[in-house]
Amino acid sequence: MTLTVRRDIPASAETRPICGLMGTIRLVAGMYLIVITKKQKVGDLLGHAVWKALDFDIISYKKTILHLRDSQMQDNKTFLSMIKNVLQTDGFYFATDYDLTHTLQRLANTSPEFQEMSLLERADQRFVWNGHLLREFIAQPELHKFVYPVVHGFIIMKSSFINGKTFDWSIISRRSCFRAGVRYYVRGIDSEGHAANYVETEQIVQYNSAKASFVQTRGSIPFYWSQRPNLKYKPKPQINKSVNHLDGFQRHFDSQIILYGRQVILNLINQKGSEKPLELAFDKMVTSLGNGMIKYVAFDFHKECSRMRWHRLQLLMDLVADMQDDFGYFLVDADGNILSNQEGTFRSNCMDCLDRTNVIQSLLARRSLQSQLQRMGVLHMGQRIEEQLDFEKMYKSAWADNADACAKQYAGTGALKTDFTRTGKRTQWGLIMDGWNSMIRYYKNNFSDGFRQDSIDLFLGNYAVEETDWTAQLCDSKDWKFLTLPIIMVVAFSMCIICLLMAGDTWTETLAYVLFWGSASVATFVLIMYNGRDFVDAPKLVQKEKLD
Repeated sequence: MTLTVRRDIPASAETRPICGLMGTIRLVAGMYLIVITKKQKVGDLLGHAVWKALDFDIISYKKTILHLRDSQMQDNKTFLSMIKNVLQTDGFYFATDYDLTHTLQRLANTSPEFQEMSLLERADQRFVWNGHLLREFIAQPELHKFVYPVVHGFIIMKSSFINGKTFDWSIISRRSCFRAGVRYYVRGIDSEGHAANYVETEQIVQYNSAKASFVQTRGSIPFYWSQRPNLKYKPKPQINKSVNHLDGFQRHFDSQIILYGRQVILNLINQKGSEKPLELAFDKMVTSLGNGMIKYVAFDFHKECSRMRWHRLQLLMDLVADMQDDFGYFLVDADGNILSNQEGTFRSNCMDCLDRTNVIQSLLARRSLQSQLQRMGVLHMGQRIEEQLDFEKMYKSAWADNADACAKQYAGTGALKTDFTRTGKRTQWGLIMDGWNSMIRYYKNNFSDGFRQDSIDLFLGNYAVEETDWTAQLCDSKDWKFLTLPIIMVVAFSMCIICLLMAGDTWTETLAYVLFWGSASVATFVLIMYNGRDFVDAPKLVQKEKLD
């Protein structure tokens, strides 16, 4: 794509308005242009409009695909559906004149040269989800003003009212595009130290030209481990025994310390059962690293909060209170003077870095907000945020929405435990909804996430389609087990039920039939579970090292 001298558009030409360019991608049929066709205003951040991209169009450079063979046409159609699958995942945001990829603190500590750069040049590449799509634009500075970095995650902006004072309050969650993917196929870290499901969440307050922000991060346990789906409800995590974990582990935390300062790790996984080896390994690696900038805190969320004892989360808040006070937050007064910087972050994780993690992040963010609003003069000394019922309701709802957005993008469903985030207590209805979401997650993780993982890898450029010499990798040749065993199991189970309902001449005859068909259905079920990996929807495009 190049910029040409503007000519008058012929009256016969087809025109349509667009809101922005996402970039270009090469598929089997050639190049495609991806454009944003519909947007919605989220709010204003420091006077700059922030938009949510709602709809997209994928426009082919070529007028026809008749030059393709039938198999190539089918593959091209599949690739197009993959791109659409990613674009239909809710949560793409952009701004035309503001850098959404950086925190307020990073933006405040930049050089004049940085301020002169285009949004594309200065963006934090971790959070530019259309970075691969913009590769042809980056080399052409004259095109930079036509494209914007698009972040993926969640943004909410609210105008709030306490003690007769109006202030603006926002949450910005930026998902990293490095080691991006879906729940079970992307865990741990890669060789560069990038963690799976890594999200930087910034809470921003603006009042009378003063502004404050508090930043937290979440990310998968940062060493080499996997949890491949195999039809079991919760596959057993596997720690890779053949690699040096400390190299990637150190790269991850060196990067975190450079970007955020001191690190407090909040590890919320179970300290017994299948999760216990991960907790022990994490603790051991932090100790082996011996870095004084890193502190490790393990808190068995499920054990401490079992039987609805959610008040026990206060134990963790009390434990890290001094650390949080020591880190502080970023604060700028109405005259633009920086009063304080945030000198460290909490890096929270559970297994998925979704449900437990979001609950803890919302509590830490509220504690920071309490202090910020008091220093800004919105809250009187001694007043608690929890007492401001209208704001508290909005605050909890926003953090629950943040949880839902991050969970849908990684696990395929809304978050669990959001009834606590929304109301401050666990409810029976919340438990029922968690069960429902868990069932949907089970289905998606086993039977549709392979396609979703391929879609993300294609979109982000982890897999590139070569227009010439294209060989199909999309065909999935299942062996005899895939069709035969499920059919046998369904037939055997059906016959077992029929024998129970239509009893034979004697009870011994009925029992014999029931035992035979029952044994056949159980045996095939066991065989299916034993060969579970053959039945799940696995990615077809990703390189082998990504799946090990």
